Amino acid sequence: MNDNALHTVQVRIREQAAAYCESNSVPGFVAGVYHAGEQIVLAHGTANTATGAPMLDDTGFLFGSVTKVLTTTLVLRQVDRGLLDLDTPVTTYLPEFALTVPGAADKILVRHLISHTNGIDADLFFPDAKGRDALKTYVAGLAGSCGALFEPGEQLSYSNGGMIVAGRLLEVVTGAPFHDLLEREIYAPVGMKNSSTSAEQAILRSTAVGHFLDPETMAAKPTGMFMLPDTWGPAGGTAIGTVADLLAFGRTHLAGGVSPTGTRVLSPTSTALMQQVSHDMATPNVPPMGLGWVRYPFGDTTVLAMSGASPGGVSILCVVPEHDLVFTAFGNTPGAMMLHDQILQWLLREHLGVQILPVVTEVQQDIDLTPYVGTYRSNQLRIDVTIVGGRLEERTTYEPADGSQEQIFSEFAGGMTSAPPQRYVPIRPGLFAPAGYPLEMFDGYLRLLLVSYHDVSDGRARFRNGGGRLTRRA
Repeated sequence: MNDNALHTVQVRIREQAAAYCESNSVPGFVAGVYHAGEQIVLAHGTANTATGAPMLDDTGFLFGSVTKVLTTTLVLRQVDRGLLDLDTPVTTYLPEFALTVPGAADKILVRHLISHTNGIDADLFFPDAKGRDALKTYVAGLAGSCGALFEPGEQLSYSNGGMIVAGRLLEVVTGAPFHDLLEREIYAPVGMKNSSTSAEQAILRSTAVGHFLDPETMAAKPTGMFMLPDTWGPAGGTAIGTVADLLAFGRTHLAGGVSPTGTRVLSPTSTALMQQVSHDMATPNVPPMGLGWVRYPFGDTTVLAMSGASPGGVSILCVVPEHDLVFTAFGNTPGAMMLHDQILQWLLREHLGVQILPVVTEVQQDIDLTPYVGTYRSNQLRIDVTIVGGRLEERTTYEPADGSQEQIFSEFAGGMTSAPPQRYVPIRPGLFAPAGYPLEMFDGYLRLLLVSYHDVSDGRARFRNGGGRLTRRA
């Protein structure tokens, strides 16, 4: 690996970021690449349009759900120490853990929490609590508010609730608050010198804020809510850091659990376990899941990845073990996720020479759409599916449990709590693509935009999966 090759990468990403940000009203962007012993970081634009503060190489940002890989690493550290066992029921450690379905929580193993196979129906459950007891408050709230979508291990559904319960589990077995654990057992040994766990810490240094596009002017306006409540810490609500810090964390997972500082953070066995397939839905829109990591297949190459949304911002962390590469980035509008995907695909194709095969190769005709028609539900969400003009049409309705939930979700979504109806064209039985998109758009990270239906019996699908999240037929 020569310096010139990574310099070329830096120039290319800088040009690509500048062009994309300009044409899509993204105020600021920061990215980093580590490859075979060399590392680059680059920044573009503005971190906060209210202040005009520039986006710098060391500007901090909310990790969002990238935090889930940090939380999973913390769980595996306790497994290495013998404090936790992956195949023990969660209630053995956390007797107060319960759901509205009697006995459902008792079947959930520690492993199910971090492999997104737990079935906890809490995707939009946002209890507003701060401080040391926030996660305790979250778990107590589950018992009265949230049920189960499926039997543990039966399906895969991206689970904020599972990660938050895992965070509370960590507090109980270690005796330390989650944020203290994150600082002591991840940030310190990995060498994440500029990472923090609160807005109070982040304000002491350069930190980006998220933005949403004004629907009338299409200008980017700063978010009215910097971060989610403390109850969402382990799922991605509160961790903040820099590109260099996330590169160091990614490199730790490249190096079998040894950080760039030379400290062993995780055993080789646990590091490898996180990267192995734990569940596979066998559909292109839901990549196989490891523990914490999502395993995106790009041809014969596996990219371990996790993306993260924060109010008005999006982050991504990708680790490519076969090529000794880490890529991470943050953009301060939701639309920057498309730029993350473009850069990732360019790195794979042009820099690494990976052949990216089409995810969708052909579209079948004359598919019976009736098994998919109906109403599907999950926590505070309803999706009504009908047939319109030979296509499926989905109408998504947010049904807040109370005013507090509505306020938090509304601010997190930039005020947009409803979406216009979306039409879907059939690709094959049980798999659909949003109408009007070229099929090659789904070759990368955006394969998550495809929608699949599962468990068809008696002529009706039982589950719908969109964005990795399940809703169940009502």
